[in-house]
Amino acid sequence: MELQLALDLVDIQGAKEIVNEVAAYVDVVEIGTPVIINEGLRAVKELKAAYPHVKVLADLKIMDAGGYEVMKASEAGADIITVLGVSDDTTISGAVAEARKQGTQIMVDMINVLDMAKRAQEIDALGVDYICVHSGYDHQADGKNSLEDLATIKRVVKNAKTAIAGGIKLNTLPEVLEAGPDLVIVGGGITGQENRQAAAAEMKRLVQAAG
Repeated sequence: MELQLALDLVDIQGAKEIVNEVAAYVDVVEIGTPVIINEGLRAVKELKAAYPHVKVLADLKIMDAGGYEVMKASEAGADIITVLGVSDDTTISGAVAEARKQGTQIMVDMINVLDMAKRAQEIDALGVDYICVHSGYDHQADGKNSLEDLATIKRVVKNAKTAIAGGIKLNTLPEVLEAGPDLVIVGGGITGQENRQAAAAEMKRLVQAAG
């Protein structure tokens, strides 16, 4: 089980400052969609250059032109790139094919997928590396979480690793870990804490203990 840090509401310099504090405790650093919208793929390139031994995820949430966008993100230094589960199969297949050429990985974000079990099975068959259940900001405002969806995809997915994101904090992490994802994605649960290093260290300890 691994821990991913999501950086959403920062600029490039702010991202570097946070990673400098917590790099020892996270397995993957995510350059979130808001950062990429504001800074472009330069954010991925600069973070990878500054921390070459850290796995970097580019949260592009690709919806079309999967092969091309994966190529550009890979060239910028991304190790993992996200594609939306509601996109067409050809988009996901194109993303997977290009990722294989580039030596990178594909995570499919299941946000707003309606039939979770059916779509997870379809996506798993396309050869993606991760399938991620995700309660977005708007969902979290309604009090939703993704534990039920995680249980669903773990039941049907045979090949891809599973991931969970959305509002995970230190006090909710134990329940998440009991559900057994391969990757736990935390944003404000680390970045919004007064002592980010301590929060990341404790979360990493719990993740490692869970397996």
